[in-house]
Amino acid sequence: MNKLKLIRYLFALLIIGLMIGASEWLDQKEILFPEMAALVLGLWVIDKKIWTVSRTMLVILMTVCAIFGILLVRYSPFPVLVNIAISFVFTSFCLIVTRTTLIPITSAAMLPVLLGTDSVVYPASVFIMSLLVVSGQWFLEKNALRQVIAFDKKKGYYKHSSKHWIRLFICLILIAAIPVYTGELFFIVPPLIVMFIEFSSSSSGFRNRPLQVYMVVIISAILGTFFQYYVHTILGLPLLYTVLLLFICLFSLFEIVRKPFAPACAIALVPMIIRQENILYYPFQVAVGAGIFLFVSMFFFLKCYRWKREHLLVCFVPGYIRSGMQRPKRRQRKTGQPQ
Repeated sequence: MNKLKLIRYLFALLIIGLMIGASEWLDQKEILFPEMAALVLGLWVIDKKIWTVSRTMLVILMTVCAIFGILLVRYSPFPVLVNIAISFVFTSFCLIVTRTTLIPITSAAMLPVLLGTDSVVYPASVFIMSLLVVSGQWFLEKNALRQVIAFDKKKGYYKHSSKHWIRLFICLILIAAIPVYTGELFFIVPPLIVMFIEFSSSSSGFRNRPLQVYMVVIISAILGTFFQYYVHTILGLPLLYTVLLLFICLFSLFEIVRKPFAPACAIALVPMIIRQENILYYPFQVAVGAGIFLFVSMFFFLKCYRWKREHLLVCFVPGYIRSGMQRPKRRQRKTGQPQ
């Protein structure tokens, strides 16, 4: 890890700690928005463009979708599954109309629906945190701590396919039906839905490492549960220090695997805001939910069954195993022996 990246990690810890500290000081759980940790990683730490969106539009979209989420909880007469569908349609419409790829707005609108949050503190927090995130990104770029990634208004917009979003909608509702019916909503926590959409829609390189992404997601859920239940609840360490230790471990994990994955930050932070009686089941439910979402993405959207053997090996076999799977012909060529 180079010095500049370490500084960006430290700034990320600072802003996450600020969010946790404000929540503790004001005694308002609604201030904690897990997806903000993902935004910080994507916009501060990762030195490339993650989402196609301007800074102004990021703040607007995150705030509007957060407001829409609490309005659904307050005024919608429909059951949870229908509200999930309405939330998804609204955020998809926002992305299509604005031609941006800020998938985390899905979480901003859906989190209140799944948790039953109707406090105005939630969208106010999302607005303030979004401002801080985009301001922090500007500060890092201004001081040469992060690569400057300009948003080109002529070339920067993204063209969405309405057909693709309809397919995503159908798959999401089919997957969400059983968890909603049984009341086991941890199977479909919003960061998993963000992961599902990004995996099915993005052209990023993480789509070529589904097994690695799956393991990072599970480890993130385990770390979040461990620090919340054992370190905070059992040992009594203040939540602020608990979360900071959690993200030090999580950022270290990203450096070990050398591939940071933004939704994993949100998945690790979810245990801090959910009801604690069933928290120990959270990693299991995340593992099952992530497995289903990744399978649907790989099979029905990426059509992995059409991939060549070499591509499948890269995707599903870890690098250290692939390195030992050299073909005899290649070995012979290296040693100069006849075939």
